[in-house]
Amino acid sequence: MNNSFDTRMKLGVGSREYTIFNVQRLADKYPVAKLPYSQKILLENLLRFEDGVNVTRDDIEALANWDAKAKPDKEIAYTPARVLMQDFTGVPAVVDLAAMRDAMQALGGNPDKINPLSPAELVIDHSVMVDVFGVANAAEQNSKIEFERNQERYSFLRWGQEAFSNFAAVPPGAGICHQVNLEYLARAVFAAEKADGWYAYPDTLVGTDSHTTMINGLGVLGWGVGGIEAEAAMLGQPVTMLIPEVIGFKLTGKVAEGVTATDLVLTVTQMLRAKGVVGKFVEFFGPGLDHLPLADRATIANMAPEYGATCGIFPIDAETINYLRLSGRADDQVALVEAYARATGMWRDAGSPEAVYTDTLELDMGSVEPSLAGPKRPQDRVALKAMRPAFQKALGDLTKDRKAGAGSASVNDGGQSYELKDGAVVIAAITSCTNTSNPSVMLAAGLVAQKANKLGLKAKPWVKTSLAPGSTVVSDYLRKAGVQPDLDALGFQIVGYGCTTCIGNSGPLPDAVSAGIRDGDLVAASVLSGNRNFEGRVHAEVKMNYLASPPLVVAYAIAGTVDIDLASDPIGTGSNGQPVYLKDIWPTSQEVANAVGKIDSAMFRSSYADVFKGDARWAGIEVEKSNPLPLG
Repeated sequence: MNNSFDTRMKLGVGSREYTIFNVQRLADKYPVAKLPYSQKILLENLLRFEDGVNVTRDDIEALANWDAKAKPDKEIAYTPARVLMQDFTGVPAVVDLAAMRDAMQALGGNPDKINPLSPAELVIDHSVMVDVFGVANAAEQNSKIEFERNQERYSFLRWGQEAFSNFAAVPPGAGICHQVNLEYLARAVFAAEKADGWYAYPDTLVGTDSHTTMINGLGVLGWGVGGIEAEAAMLGQPVTMLIPEVIGFKLTGKVAEGVTATDLVLTVTQMLRAKGVVGKFVEFFGPGLDHLPLADRATIANMAPEYGATCGIFPIDAETINYLRLSGRADDQVALVEAYARATGMWRDAGSPEAVYTDTLELDMGSVEPSLAGPKRPQDRVALKAMRPAFQKALGDLTKDRKAGAGSASVNDGGQSYELKDGAVVIAAITSCTNTSNPSVMLAAGLVAQKANKLGLKAKPWVKTSLAPGSTVVSDYLRKAGVQPDLDALGFQIVGYGCTTCIGNSGPLPDAVSAGIRDGDLVAASVLSGNRNFEGRVHAEVKMNYLASPPLVVAYAIAGTVDIDLASDPIGTGSNGQPVYLKDIWPTSQEVANAVGKIDSAMFRSSYADVFKGDARWAGIEVEKSNPLPLG
């Protein structure tokens, strides 16, 4: 590779010396100090891959002299460090690799030479469904059903796990790919040993899932792509792209008492969708970052597809380092991340120069209020206090042509009778990577359950409740905080580790509930802590779907309806016969912080110690030892 800008240099960290390409060395001739963080990552990529063909001197100068206000017209070749796949979209890539091995063998070559050139990691997380819920062994039963349904596919992936080098597969039951990426796979700064020594460079990736952007919260540039682009990247080919516009989102202040990270992300999503950021990078900056935990940053970054951006990235700073330590990353890796970011001008602190952006917008986080989004688009934020009239208006739009007398049904479910009405919450699901990666909202849900149980509240009998943690770390800290038994008591037993309800794997409703919806032509609702709520996505029988924080999911399971003003109406009646309000069971910020403070790195290290091994079912899959695997 060329080094025509003389940016190649050595960086010593601990006992090891790394070769790096330092964008700071361009500062004398180019305004790189004012480049957005994300553009610095792209610039480093061009410097490292400059070859005069795919990446030319003109490409590098175009980015180093980036005109923030100009319309993009310059193409560059960006080469990500690795590829992340989930099982549905990752299988075709593994199939193609196997087919190439077949072809290599047919031509008389060595099939073992066919492997990904860039590290490829696949996490099996999209296949578990909520068939069983509300019982202690729900996760075990759902896992059994999952393996029965996917035996052939899992056998193939199990073969791939052993057959390919530079390819790692995380078996079912570990968690959601984006959360596993955040908690374990991501490096923040990549270290690779080559023939002439060690190199260090930004950890970048493309993924076969749109919510790959979650890792932007860790300062890692990545986004979702199609399968062909992912396969090309896996084979070492660059992604051709225009130098992007970058929208700066300034955060100030800090969230108020009782406001969650979910409320913040729904507000950010609404603002950016209104702004119009499709095809653009979004980069968060400002003093508010000093009060924004890493998990909250990841929650915001996760929703980039919902606000339409290619990515929603946060720079590396002290909070990034704190999270890397908390999540059990090796000390030498943490030291490398900080040393590299500081040496290359990619470190954020109070004294960092403010970048120049294509455009900016600003949010005082203290103005954010408790919210939901729905009933069918993630950008349609509704303040909690306005939820009832918003629901009733949406209901009127949906039922204006409905026959008279519809809207309610009497149900007898196993000897238990109740009346189902429009707005009945039939699914309450703590699910998806958006929120299940965030300890503050997950523990807040547990504390809501704990307070509700003490007052004698129960979930309504028609609500299908489920808890699908994004990783086994979550279940560990819920148990150690002492709140899992309270979640269990309200029906939020763990149903598995995967995307579940958020991608439509909500499983069937109880027969009696389905019959009631059908007989009453009801407009039923779901409340889920997911990222997408398009009509029909969560469940075919549920017409209204609301995104909410995990603690609000628990609250709506208790209320049993979205036709309620939780800001002022009682959520239920306690065991003493007195009305109970949401404020009576809502935890304080200090209570949540105390619970979060008990999480330690040992939990992460324990959960990920054997993450590639899988459980007994995975280990027991018998795979073809032939190479290549017969595809016929």
